[in-house]
Amino acid sequence: MAAFEAIEKELIENLKFPSSEVLKEEVLIKERRMELDRALALGNLEHSKIQIYFEDEAGKKVVNTTVWGVTDKRVILKQGVVIPIHRIHTVKL
Repeated sequence: MAAFEAIEKELIENLKFPSSEVLKEEVLIKERRMELDRALALGNLEHSKIQIYFEDEAGKKVVNTTVWGVTDKRVILKQGVVIPIHRIHTVKL
């Protein structure tokens, strides 16, 4: 994951996200959803930080943060910052 640039959570709201899916295989998409659900449980129960590897229109980024919510389309971080799920490559707990 060396190609991912670290970014602060507060800067995510300024990013632009394309509408295309970053993962091409259905099994990876399902795995990502399971990882996000686990990250949500860890965030709510233990306030554990995780790394979210995602991609905006400019390139690949990684943020170290706590997941506060997961909807059908977005991951919600503190202060209402959101990342579209279809732009997330993986989550490391």
